[in-house]
Amino acid sequence: MPSLARLIDTAMDRTVAPGYTRLGPAVRRRLSTWPADPPTDALAGRRALVTGASSGLGAATAEGLAALGAEVVLVVRDTDKGAAVVREIQGRRPLARLDVQRCDLADLDDVRRFVAADSADVDVLVHNAGAMPPTRTESPQGHEMTMALHVLSPVLMTELLGDRLRDGRVVMVTSGGMYTQRLREDDPEFVTGKYSGTTAYARSKRAQIELLPILQRRWQPRGVDVHATHPGWADTPGVAESLPTFRKITGPLLRDAAEGADTTVWISATQPPPAGGRLWHDRQPRPTQLLRRTRTGDAERDRMWSWVQELLGL
Repeated sequence: MPSLARLIDTAMDRTVAPGYTRLGPAVRRRLSTWPADPPTDALAGRRALVTGASSGLGAATAEGLAALGAEVVLVVRDTDKGAAVVREIQGRRPLARLDVQRCDLADLDDVRRFVAADSADVDVLVHNAGAMPPTRTESPQGHEMTMALHVLSPVLMTELLGDRLRDGRVVMVTSGGMYTQRLREDDPEFVTGKYSGTTAYARSKRAQIELLPILQRRWQPRGVDVHATHPGWADTPGVAESLPTFRKITGPLLRDAAEGADTTVWISATQPPPAGGRLWHDRQPRPTQLLRRTRTGDAERDRMWSWVQELLGL
């Protein structure tokens, strides 16, 4: 019964742990509400860029897109690590079409260089690159690192691609941690209060989510839909490095990288295209707010967008 399936799915989502761990996809795949997998040639003839694809979710996303026929460019800071990922994927999928290109996604000047140097069209753009520095760190342009990497860089790259991304799909890989934070348009650079890496990370992911409807309206006229996906709790190198205690407690229940990347791959390829401007998890749209204290008004959202516009010269 679809109504019962939706009830089970929603209950797992709202109680967090059952839905975010590997139990989530294990149960949901058996529900009638689970969408079908895209056909194996869904992305044949398409080109995809995946940032931060040298490990974890990014590497799994690159492999998932390649398995559907896409030509995938791994956009990474360390090209040696990227090349190692390519060798691993091609060892499992000899026909996979993969390339590695260097870009420091935290450096806005390097983002500009990268886009100018790559003149090919793009059909899928996955903004996966991320970091959770333990202390306040600034990008080469002097911006707080998580905001530079998770907000400024993705918007700038998408803007610069222009018509090369016409009729494409953009995916922001976010985090369920954003549910714990409200939008801080009054302090986007985290210059006041005691800095916390996990808080800064969640704030930047909250900003991603709050900007979704604005970005959808901005990019939709050229046929570009923007989506956000959150992977649940996945066992990635980033989690092992930044959240070792969390990983130790939840280890056996953590998703593997492919399970964490599943919705990103699915939403990049499924037909007909899903409506843009929404947050997705385990192939279903999810609410962007769960707590009253994190709710955002239009005025706060507009101020955050004005800050982004000013810094990027949009």
